[in-house]
Amino acid sequence: MAADLMHATPPVVMGVLNVTPDSFSDGGLYDDLDAAVRHGVQLREQGAHLVDVGGESTRPGALRVDADTEIKRVVPVIAALTAAGVPTSVDTTRAAVAEAAVRAGAAVVNDVSGGLADPDMRRVVAAAGCPYVVMHWRGHSADMQALATYRDVVAEVRDELSRRVDEALRAGVAADRLIVDPGLGFAKSPEHNWALTRHLDRIIDLGLPVLFGASRKSYLGLLLDGRPAPDRDAATTATSVLAAAAGAWGVRVHDVRSTADALAVWRATGSPRLRYEG
Repeated sequence: MAADLMHATPPVVMGVLNVTPDSFSDGGLYDDLDAAVRHGVQLREQGAHLVDVGGESTRPGALRVDADTEIKRVVPVIAALTAAGVPTSVDTTRAAVAEAAVRAGAAVVNDVSGGLADPDMRRVVAAAGCPYVVMHWRGHSADMQALATYRDVVAEVRDELSRRVDEALRAGVAADRLIVDPGLGFAKSPEHNWALTRHLDRIIDLGLPVLFGASRKSYLGLLLDGRPAPDRDAATTATSVLAAAAGAWGVRVHDVRSTADALAVWRATGSPRLRYEG
């Protein structure tokens, strides 16, 4: 499964499944095991290649939960979805959670901290041999927005991601298992998010698969005159098509059906690529 994902015809669609009470968009909707599994199966049926299961909110200002709580939230869901034939990833910054999730069947570790929150994460991923999403990150949710200071956000995100990749390689993570994510919304202002979207090709030029995750984020709501998170799916779908046209390996979204439909249209037109200037 890991090899299939890494070599799938892009973009891979990663469906979001938050089994938390406090995530910004869907907190509390799927914190019951049966509801979570039903939704994960539905995401797969709607076109998700992978269901990303997260047990700790990373919205701006969110407080942390302990590792045991996170494990209790995600592992039963991952095990049940794996048994149902649904490929999963685990969205976590903790090595202990990643290790438990991989044992339960998770095919990918999606670490929004890029290995900074828990230095043991790289060892766990290297031992597992699974794909590893390394996101750009500067600090935990409670205070990350105070760290959104850049002279050139695209260049700095690219450079910091390169350092995270080098650290993962030194820890033994295989180069062909690495995926990078520019981390929209994580220590980024709306202007930073738009710059990274506009110049996603410069992140892709790192030569690694790129995961793009703009789904329902607040900068889209701001663009749409304060529209609430569940009403940002059309804008999310637009960003997913733009990311695909820029050459992204995958997109991470809450509303899988609209993204899968839009990408089908994009492919039917010959998968046209964006042309960047400047």
